Amino acid sequence: MRTAIFDLDGTLADTSADLIAAANACFVGRGHAAPLDHATDALTAFRGGRAMLGLGVERLGLTDLTIDEEYQTLLDHYDAHIDVHTRLYPGVEAALDRLAADGWVLGVCTNKPEWLAETLLQKIGIRDRFAAMLGADTLPVRKPDPEHLIETVRRAGGNMARTVLMGDTTTDRDTARNAGVPVVLVGFGPLGAGIAELKPDAILTHYDELGDLLDGLVPR
Repeated sequence: MRTAIFDLDGTLADTSADLIAAANACFVGRGHAAPLDHATDALTAFRGGRAMLGLGVERLGLTDLTIDEEYQTLLDHYDAHIDVHTRLYPGVEAALDRLAADGWVLGVCTNKPEWLAETLLQKIGIRDRFAAMLGADTLPVRKPDPEHLIETVRRAGGNMARTVLMGDTTTDRDTARNAGVPVVLVGFGPLGAGIAELKPDAILTHYDELGDLLDGLVPR
């Protein structure tokens, strides 16, 4: 059985605006200006909450705020506003349906906390497409540790020898390499054409192309 495992943020959905808003809320709540901008800081948003807080602290020149201190505040704000601006990338739902019809088993392997990933997938209406979903805290390890991906495939009922990973960052590329599976990186994320520098096995420019692209990597 062929298995396609997807990253979430920046791969299935553009979540950057809601992530940036959650980080900015931490600083505004302490009386500071909002230091992050969705248009220019999307890549940092996809690197996670601590990366966003770190960039904000640096820009504001703060010495009285620690990242660990504000991280839970960020998560709480994000949980309460998780799908205000977030949207699936064009063609995602149709592509997932086509893969399922072709016999692919689907899963999600994300470094987003599991409870937030579950919440978001439910709210954007695609949780039922996936046989397994593992978040950053599901296991003692997370991407790029290959066990995170391997366990996702196992819980989905798939086979590592017939698996491909879909992602958008160096972390996804390294996870796939560590696990010995092909990796497809999206070409419509913050890195744009620069994603080619990561040398994935393939680059996806639109979800309409996904079925043919995956067939080329893991033949029927």
